[in-house]
Amino acid sequence: MKSASFGYARPVALEEASRILRETADAKIFAGGQSLGPMLNLRLVRPDVIVDVTAIPELVHVEETEDQVFIGACVTHANIEDRYVPDPSRQMMPTLAKGIAYRAVRNRGTVGGSLCHADPAADWVSILSALSAQAVIYGAGQRRRVPVERFVTGPFEAALASDEILEGVSIPKLSARARWGYYKFCRKTGEFADAIGAVVCDPDRDLCRVVIGATGSSPFVVENALHFFRDDTLTEVNSDAVLTFLDSLGLHDAFERQLHLVAVERAASRAAATA
Repeated sequence: MKSASFGYARPVALEEASRILRETADAKIFAGGQSLGPMLNLRLVRPDVIVDVTAIPELVHVEETEDQVFIGACVTHANIEDRYVPDPSRQMMPTLAKGIAYRAVRNRGTVGGSLCHADPAADWVSILSALSAQAVIYGAGQRRRVPVERFVTGPFEAALASDEILEGVSIPKLSARARWGYYKFCRKTGEFADAIGAVVCDPDRDLCRVVIGATGSSPFVVENALHFFRDDTLTEVNSDAVLTFLDSLGLHDAFERQLHLVAVERAASRAAATA
């Protein structure tokens, strides 16, 4: 099947793109097209206009400061995997980018596209939440910032008004003593996860975050998560604390609970190994 007919616009500035979105009843932003393309061909979406944002310079802009890195929304997974952009994460982002889908997808797929598609099982949603990243949103000549874990508001839902665009993400730099671990269960290598566990501990920033992802909703972020571990070495997870937290989320299916528990345990094991 092929897509229904649609109009096409290729703005060269954020304000122009925002205006087109504001003036069009049903417009969809196109960047890498790795999610939107199949949805168009299956006629799951039938927009009036496709807004191709790949010519907007701000969306491929990368900027490093003393304490953070800004990565434009149209930076690809492959750009991060190949370390063409500064790494604020002590190898977490380039290492995990390599495990997203397949190289052909990574060459085209973008960080911003993944976040805006808001699939709960996507990697960047959980990775950037674990890193305390903030989404930088542009609309009507103004910018606002939203923590990534609040940017994804639910399955395939993002905190964007109809005329807003995700400009990029701002990621705080981890210190030299930071530790991280990430684990995802996939039925097949390269596919979306059935369960995700992410652990980031940075004692210099008084940070210990655990993210439980691929739950069918937005990622669940536990700040000050040291109570999930027997001690600060992260070598042993307090499974009772994790299961109690899963209960509080309404996750009562025994198989699903076990998947998420083991994902957290294996992420913690990998974090402990980086000490």
